[in-house]
Amino acid sequence: MGSGSGPFCSIQLNTPLPLEQQQRFQNVDVIRRLLATAKTIAVVGLSADRQKASYFVASYLRYEGYRIIPVNPRGGVILGEPVYPDLASIPVTVDIVNVFRPATEVASICDQAIAIKAKALWTQLRIFDLDSMDRALAAGLDVVVDKCIKMEHGRFGGSLHAAGMNTEILTAQKPRMVRA
Repeated sequence: MGSGSGPFCSIQLNTPLPLEQQQRFQNVDVIRRLLATAKTIAVVGLSADRQKASYFVASYLRYEGYRIIPVNPRGGVILGEPVYPDLASIPVTVDIVNVFRPATEVASICDQAIAIKAKALWTQLRIFDLDSMDRALAAGLDVVVDKCIKMEHGRFGGSLHAAGMNTEILTAQKPRMVRA
């Protein structure tokens, strides 16, 4: 859904979003820019359970060099980082708020992301509240909906292609994820 330039295109993954919303909330250029420039990702709903998708995704992103900030009302420490009960409690600037909570909680998370002046709001696969996403866009946040941040990073960083997955990236050269 990007500008069409370069070897990258969109992977649909059976999203329930209609084409117009895919263009608004799954823009390849926005995704690539976010992954390349973000340094700090708050993962709302990060679980300490290593079998949960949120833990797997966060540990991957941490390995790839992002600072992960766990957000979970249960508190504690996850991936060596203190867990904050909500976004407002985080004492540093957040680039991406990545959501692993039910769609019914997205409106509140969106309001918190706007309040802390996060740069982006990203909801994982099948998690979306389009009214909240529109509100986040209107507040100046970049928004990605119904996409897995780990899969998108792996797709643009080349690791999914190297594992044999069809990433729909048409090139013989392994791309390098250049981060600012």
